[in-house]
Amino acid sequence: MAESATIENMVKGLNDVSGTGPVAGDEFAGLDGLGQAELVRTGQVTPAELLEAALARIGRVNPAVNAVVTTMAGQARATAAGPLPDGPFTGVPFLLKDGGGVGYAGVPMTSASRFLADYVPTQDGELTRRYKAAGLVVCGKTNLSEFGLLPTTEPELHGPTRNPWDLALSAGGSSGGAAAAVAARMVPMANASDSGGSIRVPAANCGVFGMKPTRLRISSARRRAGVSMRIAVLSEHAVTLSVRDCAALLDATAGPLPGDPFVAPRPPRPYLEETRRDPGRLRIAVSAESPTGAPLHADCAAAVEDAARLCESLGHHVEYATPRLDAAALGKAFATVSAGGLAWDIARFERLLGKTATAADFEPATWAMVERGRAGTISLAGYLDALAELQALCDDLAAFQAPYDVWLTPTAGAPAPPLGSFDAPADDPTRGQRFAAAYLPFTVLCNVTGQPAMSVPLHWNADDVPVGVHFVGPYGDEGLLYRLAAQLEAARPWAHRRPPHSAT
Repeated sequence: MAESATIENMVKGLNDVSGTGPVAGDEFAGLDGLGQAELVRTGQVTPAELLEAALARIGRVNPAVNAVVTTMAGQARATAAGPLPDGPFTGVPFLLKDGGGVGYAGVPMTSASRFLADYVPTQDGELTRRYKAAGLVVCGKTNLSEFGLLPTTEPELHGPTRNPWDLALSAGGSSGGAAAAVAARMVPMANASDSGGSIRVPAANCGVFGMKPTRLRISSARRRAGVSMRIAVLSEHAVTLSVRDCAALLDATAGPLPGDPFVAPRPPRPYLEETRRDPGRLRIAVSAESPTGAPLHADCAAAVEDAARLCESLGHHVEYATPRLDAAALGKAFATVSAGGLAWDIARFERLLGKTATAADFEPATWAMVERGRAGTISLAGYLDALAELQALCDDLAAFQAPYDVWLTPTAGAPAPPLGSFDAPADDPTRGQRFAAAYLPFTVLCNVTGQPAMSVPLHWNADDVPVGVHFVGPYGDEGLLYRLAAQLEAARPWAHRRPPHSAT
């Protein structure tokens, strides 16, 4: 183990960049991923030492928070023992979401569903391979809502993930386990995925940084539902403590695969370099009200107004503007495409596993969506109508945002709600989805348009619960968002704020 004084000096030097600092009992927990990797690179610590510290933090905090559902200590120790690739994050402990496109050979991947409780991938997913090439040491899998369908993480299979700021509150979803683990300082960053806000909402609820990249910035390697991919596609990336970690991780994992139906525009320079560049004077549209007419919690409006003032103080031009959208048409179209995609996924797993899906295998809300998406419930014409409706939304939002560089909104319509808010009993299986539609007036829009968007932890309410704000950038231009995010992080650091239930 490196000497404590050496670690503290290293942390102090990194503090200017990452906003983190030393903590009692574990000198690594206050470092971001690049900070931990620097210790490995300079020989001050070994990957095995970083891993054992992370496993100890998980062991201390996870019983209360329930963020990690599978601990991969054996695999992680074998990986940390080396040899490891020479990457930007060599030796840094990392967590994968227990669903999405990040299968790990030989480790169960349940998607928080009883139907997949025994499913074990036989090979790594493409993104998992990229994480390994970056030098990361995967040490566990994180909790999510069943198949990532709700913006809370309360699956029947694994139980609820609790918000480390207040254990009675939701950590968000679907990547709530990832965000709670990072907020609680189990690891400095964790894989997350986003098909309607599932990176950004947990980041907002847990007070960490979350970026949803441009559509197919990271190849999904999942040929999902053909034509629907161009409208509502899953975006993979991560939640992180620092902006620079998020940027460096995207540098390490971005890129297409042969056969991808679409390819995101090539960035002009590395994203990590963008975090060191001045964003210039941006034109920012600010929405402190919902474009769908759904009510916004006063804390969320206050968070946006506070962020707008901060942006104005940094020299940006701020102008209040809100697009007007047909919430009913948007909700119906998105629900149709989502149900069709889920039914296709379940049919694929039925063939893969050689078993028939039944209601007993799923939570009521999930099963209701599967049944809706099966052949005969949604007509081909109705499915194509939904795609056309979502394309019209893309056109409307493009026209709204054309005069601006960035659009600033609340991440969600309310702060982290109490656990149980999205419950859907068998006699009303769509209740949670209806609540979710009102709760997510902004994030879903960016999954439809494919634009990059980020949740930034700039505000805490009177109960000391984080309330994230949401910045939407131009299609293909994550670099602009990273420049702005780094400026905001420097002006109002957040990583020193640690929840009551954390490893520090």
